[in-house]
Amino acid sequence: MKILLTGATGYIGKRLLPLLLEQGHEVICCVRDKSRFYYGGKYRQNIQLIEVDFLDQQSTEKIPADINAAYYLIHSMSGASNYDELESISAVNFMEKINKTSAEQIIYLSGIVNEKSLSKHLSSRKAVEEILKKGTTPVTALRAGIIVGSGSASFEIMLDLINKLPVMVTPKWLNTKCQPIGIADVLEFLMKALLNPKTYGQSFDIGGPDILSYKEMLLKLAEVKKLKRFIFTLPVMTPKLSSYWLYFITSTSFKLASALVSSMKVEVVCRDNRINDLLDIKPIRYQQALQNALIKIDEDAVASSWKDSQISGRFKGSVGYYLKVPKKDCFIDRRKRKIKDRDAVIAKIWSIGGETGWYYADWLWSLRGFIDKIFGGVGVRRGRTNRHDIHAGDVLDFWRVVYADKQQGKLILFAEMILPGDAWLEFKIFNDTLYQAATFRPKGIAGKLYWYAVLPFHGFIFNGMINKLTDQHLK
Repeated sequence: MKILLTGATGYIGKRLLPLLLEQGHEVICCVRDKSRFYYGGKYRQNIQLIEVDFLDQQSTEKIPADINAAYYLIHSMSGASNYDELESISAVNFMEKINKTSAEQIIYLSGIVNEKSLSKHLSSRKAVEEILKKGTTPVTALRAGIIVGSGSASFEIMLDLINKLPVMVTPKWLNTKCQPIGIADVLEFLMKALLNPKTYGQSFDIGGPDILSYKEMLLKLAEVKKLKRFIFTLPVMTPKLSSYWLYFITSTSFKLASALVSSMKVEVVCRDNRINDLLDIKPIRYQQALQNALIKIDEDAVASSWKDSQISGRFKGSVGYYLKVPKKDCFIDRRKRKIKDRDAVIAKIWSIGGETGWYYADWLWSLRGFIDKIFGGVGVRRGRTNRHDIHAGDVLDFWRVVYADKQQGKLILFAEMILPGDAWLEFKIFNDTLYQAATFRPKGIAGKLYWYAVLPFHGFIFNGMINKLTDQHLK
């Protein structure tokens, strides 16, 4: 079958793609930026990649008419302030285009919406579902609450809290009940619903067997990690204070924290489990989902992460826009060193950031990240998805990968920290030499003053870093 997969570079889409390919489907992957798409698995010959922006109705013409089904996995809850309007526009354009194809089904992954008073995020999900159902193509809506899996925003926020805070004084919304579901079960529902006539034109709540408060979920995670944690709830924390609390303690952005806080005040519990019998699925318990996620992290086998989405930082538009590092009107710190073992140097470069650190003066990198966080930036807590594997579009602390070619020995990073200008960090190996360049394009007087203010640290940081990368420090 020919399946259209939107959100192919997103958290769910990246995990769904190999499952569809393994079942023999031809998959048309819709992405906004082709340079962010990477797939290193089998059956690559069955992937057709097209660049589509569903906010632009004209670009939807690239979608072929002879598809059998389509997955709608587009969400943007922490993007622009009017994301609900943008999501509606995208849904209309998608629905109108799919109606002109031979598709028998649209599968939409939504959120549980069983409350009268919904958050903006959940209201938007519900509105999108209603828009899709106005079309002539039957819609199967799968409504999930908290998705538990390595790389999911909710799970990583909980992991941050448990790892960092032995004692937590928390907002009262931690007593709200929800019904978490493991990522493996979400994928199984998405796969088994595909082209199943019994699911056409229906909406289903999907969840695991456990109904827990967020407080209970945190304490269960601490138990699985064998950590002793104490949680106290206060009724006085406003949504804004709660958002700041999440923002400063975890790796989340403030916009995402605000969206999550507003949603976490709403109870998300499945109203019935009829789809479990319909598709013969028995979702795993919350504790097992936690253990599965932690195993993936320990094995460095995280398939996708919310942090690699563009909404996690200030990175906007196409990767290609940032690919060409400017030279005119820029300040550039250039350094080079002879190397003896090319493969060893590349391995070090490809492991940079995250738990590995930046090889020299890590405390200064951490201090810069802390300052960035204070001013509303991403900080350094985002880390990286995999310890030794990076691709264009991935996150490295407060940098975004815009180019990564291991064979060529070239890596280009773009800074997502708050700056009075734009910054790039480049590594390139040519013959037996490593070239390293830090480029800063200032914006106005403030940008120039900033460069000169940090200039004394550059010689210390960048010189030490290239020495460690090439083992010059051993001489």
